[in-house]
Parts: sequence; C-alpha cells; structure tokens
Amino acid sequence: MTNNAHWPAIYRGATPVDISVVIPGSKSVTNRALILAAQAKSPSVLRRPLVSRDSELMMAGLKALGVGIEEKTVTINALEELQWIVTPAALRGGVKIDVGNAGTVMRFLPPLAALATGEVAFDGDPRSYERPLGPVIKALEELGVSVDHDNRYSLPLKLHGTGSIPGGNLTIDASASSQFLSALLLVAPSFDNGIVAKHQGGSLPSMPHIEMTVDMLRDFGATVEIHSANQSWSVKPGALHGKDLVIEPDLSNAAPFLSLAMVCGGSVTIADWPKLTTQPGDQLRSILTAMGATVSMSDAGLTLKGTGTIHGIDIDLHDVGELTPSIAALAALADSPSHLRGISHLRLHETDRLAALTREINALGGNVVEEESALHITPAPLHAGVFHTYEDHRLATAGAVLGLVVKGIEVENIATTRKTLPDFPGLWSSLLV
Repeated sequence: MTNNAHWPAIYRGATPVDISVVIPGSKSVTNRALILAAQAKSPSVLRRPLVSRDSELMMAGLKALGVGIEEKTVTINALEELQWIVTPAALRGGVKIDVGNAGTVMRFLPPLAALATGEVAFDGDPRSYERPLGPVIKALEELGVSVDHDNRYSLPLKLHGTGSIPGGNLTIDASASSQFLSALLLVAPSFDNGIVAKHQGGSLPSMPHIEMTVDMLRDFGATVEIHSANQSWSVKPGALHGKDLVIEPDLSNAAPFLSLAMVCGGSVTIADWPKLTTQPGDQLRSILTAMGATVSMSDAGLTLKGTGTIHGIDIDLHDVGELTPSIAALAALADSPSHLRGISHLRLHETDRLAALTREINALGGNVVEEESALHITPAPLHAGVFHTYEDHRLATAGAVLGLVVKGIEVENIATTRKTLPDFPGLWSSLLV
C-alpha cells in the first residue's frame, strides 16, 4: 500500500468545468451491509458495492469466518452492474484477519467474530495499533468474551469465541468514534438477549453514522429503539432477513469532485445523489452553498455551480468531521478566513488530521492555526511543493484540490486513495484532461 512516488497534481487554473461524475459506492454503507448480511437467515444481494481496500479487507475477513461472498457482473439496461451475493453460514474460528488501517473493519468485525467458535486473531497496518479500539474490547469483555491484548486494549489481539454472546446492558464511551457504538449495535440482533447500549462520556461525534447504523439494522429486520434522553440504544434479539440492496454513492467522496466547480468555476453533476440519506456527506449541499456555490437536485443527480470565488466559513464540523480535509482545502483558497470547529476527534483518524492539514497547507505558504479542536484558516498565496498524505486518503484528495489552481503541487502516495476510491487518479484525470 505504501507508495512514496510523487503524483503531479493536475493544474487547471480558472478554466470552468462542465462534467458529470459517477461516484463509487459508500464505504460506510457497503461495510455495514456486509456485516448485517453475514448474520441474516437468507442470502443478500448488494448492488453497486464499493470495491476498495477497506471493503476488500471486510470481505476477506468475512470469508475467513466462513461467510460465502460471490462477486458477479450483471448487465441491466445495457449497463454493467457489479453484485455481491452474500450467503450467511455458521462462523468458524481458527483464522487470522487483516484489518489494514480500516476503522470499520477493526471495529465492526471483532464483535461478529466473537460469535464464531474458536480463536480469531486480528492484526493490521502499523497505524492500526495506534487507533482507538479500547471501548469495543472492553465492551466485549463485559459481555463475557475472552480477548487477549496484553492489557494494551488495542491491536493486535486474539478473540476466543464460544459461538454465542449473552448480550444485555452495557455502558460505552463512544466520544472518540461513533464506530464503537455502531460495532455493537450491528451485531446485537445475534446476541442471545440483544443489547441496551448507553453512551457515557464526551459528546458523540458523527451522529449521522449512528443514524445510518440504526436505519440499516431496521432495513434488515431488526427491532431498534432509541432513548435520546439518556443516550441509549436497545436492539432486540432476532433473525435478520436477507436484502436486495442498492449501495448509495459515497457522498463524502463527492467532496473533491464538487470542489472542481468551486475552485475552477463551472458545473459538476454527481449522478444518483439520493433524495433521502443518512450519509454525512449530504451536508455538502448546505456547506458548499454557504461557501458560494449554487446547488440543485434533478433526475440527473446533484448539480453544483461555482464561480471560482470561494467564501470563507465558520462552521462546527463535529457531526461531519470526515469532510474537514476537503473543506480545509477550499478554505485555503477562499476570499476570507474560515474557522472549522468541533473536530478534535479527527486526531484519531487515519492520521492526526488537524496536525497534518496544518503542516501541509502551511508548507505550501498557507496560514493555518491549529487548536485542540479547531483549524483557523486565513487564505494566503500558495506555491509549489510536495503535499504529504500520511497514508490518509482524504489528505490525498485535498492535495489534488489545491493542485487545481496552484502550479507544481505533487501529492505523495496518491495510491492511498484506494482506501475508498478504486482509481482516484484515473477518474480525476479523465475529468480534467
């Protein structure tokens, strides 16, 4: 995965675009669907799933546990559609699973693997050892699962499954990542007594992702109750049913492509933008409008028109933190300062995103001031240089956006975008050349 080659970002300048883009499927929806389909009582068909490193790691982990996943391409209305047919099976241990640096894989798979019979070992990229996993491990231990982690409460680890988990009441601190809570809720229908999970700790980040988890659980037939007053969620035990599911496009991955019209002017249409969705990326509509774009919806999808002039923004991104790198890149090119707040949890993502964005934009001549939970960005003339990515896919796409109007930017390790986009450099250049 590591690739130190420098990719010359494509410079366009103030030449307006007029393009339509098909964005690959959502990683968040794809990996949740795989976990739910693996527990169902009948097979599922996942249409137009995301093919990327993160989803391939999730598939490989499920296959190792005994789940059947068949990939096929079907022609529908003269268009080819990728389908994954997921056939559930009794989960087996005696396997080793590689999580790479995928948050959804390292957090969602251990609770499922704890339902297997036998030992399941988890390992990953060096960065995965530093990413928070403690609340999930502690929760599994509270539920009676034996976990070897040498008291580190992080990867690498070994689970000893007995084939069932009693479930019951649980308190968890999900303030560092909403995925801790989603990980337990997604597998709770398969616990003997379901689960009542109560969040206790700092404010919960990325609420849209928890809403996505609840919606998808219900879609597969689970009974979920939300008790907002005391921040708890209950999932009843019960059989899930297989689904025929179209995976929505990944709206967070639309951010760099919408940025083409923000930065260069012109119009970008993202095909198949859902009318209703729990994806955090849907908030790009209001955020980019506030930054000077005009956004409209039609049968063709979502169309953004930009003038090439970008306005600064003062915004709390706590619920949509994954959009921060793209918004920071736009803010660095804006006509007034921006304040991006409520994002301390991004220090625990693929890399410390606040430190990385500050370091890389400032290295190109920018003026970013970093606080514990905020970035203050004052636009300044940028110059050529290398934009480092720290094996973080969203840093890499932010560098590509800056390179649109700053000559001579080279993005280090553009291959890291494979985490959620199968061929970002190919798609990017096909739109611009």
